[in-house]
Amino acid sequence: MRYPEQLIIPMREDLTLHGVIETRTPEAVDSLLASEPGTVLMVINSVCGCAAGKARPGILHSLRSPVKPDKVATVFAGADLEAVDRVRELLPGIPPSSPSVVLFKAGKPVYMMHRRDIENRGAPEIAAQLAGAYQQYCAPAETAAQ
Repeated sequence: MRYPEQLIIPMREDLTLHGVIETRTPEAVDSLLASEPGTVLMVINSVCGCAAGKARPGILHSLRSPVKPDKVATVFAGADLEAVDRVRELLPGIPPSSPSVVLFKAGKPVYMMHRRDIENRGAPEIAAQLAGAYQQYCAPAETAAQ
């Protein structure tokens, strides 16, 4: 059963009003990841309190980093069911988690922040952890080595 769209519009907009791309279908997920040879941060958004108070603010803060993913996208657990399933298919052996954040490089997952990693951190800590992942996976080779 899907969440009523009226309920989640503000939660979607927490990200989309800041330029985060919505991928609401499996085809949109595939198209974004297949067309991007660089890096894509995929946010599996959620209605829970840790998404609102920690994950979304931490993600947005992390995007102020000088090194960041080429694109940032989102799917919404409980609403974009098929799109979320498609993202999870791309994470073999990794249990479902929402909210969560996955960094893809050339269409392959290279980093994941699970709900358990979000629940016990504040937004500034989440931002710092993501910025570290960006430095590791998104920086040009000469920058990452420094």
